[in-house]
Amino acid sequence: MDIPAPIPVQPTRFLDKVRAYMRLRGMAYKTEKTYLFWIKRFIRFHELQHPEIMGSTEVEAFLSHLVLHANVSVSTQRVALNALVFLYREFLGQPLDDLNFERSGKPVKLPTVFSSEEARSVIHNLSGDYKLVAMLLYGSGLRINEALRLRVKDVDFDMQQLIVRSGKGAKDRITLLPNRLVEPLKHQIDSALHLHQADLLKGSGSVYLPTGLARKYPNASQEPGWQYVFPAQGLSRDPRSGIHRRHHLLDRTVQKHFRRAIQAAGIRKLAGSHTFRHSFATRLLETGYDIRTIQKLLGHSDIRTTEIYTHVVQKGGFGVRSPIDETF
Repeated sequence: MDIPAPIPVQPTRFLDKVRAYMRLRGMAYKTEKTYLFWIKRFIRFHELQHPEIMGSTEVEAFLSHLVLHANVSVSTQRVALNALVFLYREFLGQPLDDLNFERSGKPVKLPTVFSSEEARSVIHNLSGDYKLVAMLLYGSGLRINEALRLRVKDVDFDMQQLIVRSGKGAKDRITLLPNRLVEPLKHQIDSALHLHQADLLKGSGSVYLPTGLARKYPNASQEPGWQYVFPAQGLSRDPRSGIHRRHHLLDRTVQKHFRRAIQAAGIRKLAGSHTFRHSFATRLLETGYDIRTIQKLLGHSDIRTTEIYTHVVQKGGFGVRSPIDETF
């Protein structure tokens, strides 16, 4: 799911050209998929008219439709807008005029957060790799795919930090490696490398690398440092290259285990893997760490994204003790 689909060497279809342009710009594959989704939806909304013969009027109509008929959130409408601005300004070289469209009035939802006891209970209802992944999300503020794509070389025990490669927005960042997770991670890496050695003896043992790296370092895919910290249980055939190799754990499999653990913990909140990341940020705020430090650890480009956690901390009466608690 996170390996870019192949495109023709000389693309002729419009969307393939857009995809090729994104890859030349070094954009994250997740961004590529998201932008192409909205570009396709825009084209279909206008009955397959070519974007080159459309412009600001058609973009305004589409964005208004998303609010008036599709009932999308503020953030969803903003992503669609960003995709179309990219299409016209960057790819087509036709910057859009000042757009006038209906803006989503749906309020931004506050993130769901586990209490310390809830987080502990969910983690206790997990085991093996899934438990360690959850502890990384909660202890280091990782997104689920950032944890699953973690490579051996990016766990720095000496500096006690994790290097997140190509996170959201194709950015690298550094976050903390908690004391509590040093030994479990060392054990996990030993297990992953033992599995890697067994694969090498069977004539396999390569791991997926981005195309540019694979060309530059043809032997790197079999080196220990490039192996995933959380390898999949079995080999799989890459449908793009046909190579049999071991990928990392699939996020949907991990999510399934998380859902079961949340149910077993008796938690009725609408929670999932990302709730651990929200809880990480909230605990740091509660402990007194400044918002800029938390922004860097989470990898947020905009401080306003991080500031939403201040509202979560203040929930429940802004920390005020009720007189009824003093009376009874």
